[in-house]
Amino acid sequence: MKQVKVYGPGCKRCETTAQMVRDAAAKLGLDADVEKVTDPKEIAMAGVLSTPGISIDGKLVHAGGLPDEAKLEGWLKA
Repeated sequence: MKQVKVYGPGCKRCETTAQMVRDAAAKLGLDADVEKVTDPKEIAMAGVLSTPGISIDGKLVHAGGLPDEAKLEGWLKA
């Protein structure tokens, strides 16, 4: 199972990003545990300078703006 964290204050873009992750995982037939992280200290400690941010299995793969769907699927497959 992929451990995915979506970092952000809870804004619309962050909610959309979390849903994009869920949709991409479902499309690929992958189990993904999607956790939303809204604590500013945790976001900063993860190295996210611009939200939304995404980490997969502990590796930060995206920060700032909505992710590209094809890239998101690639990150989940890796």
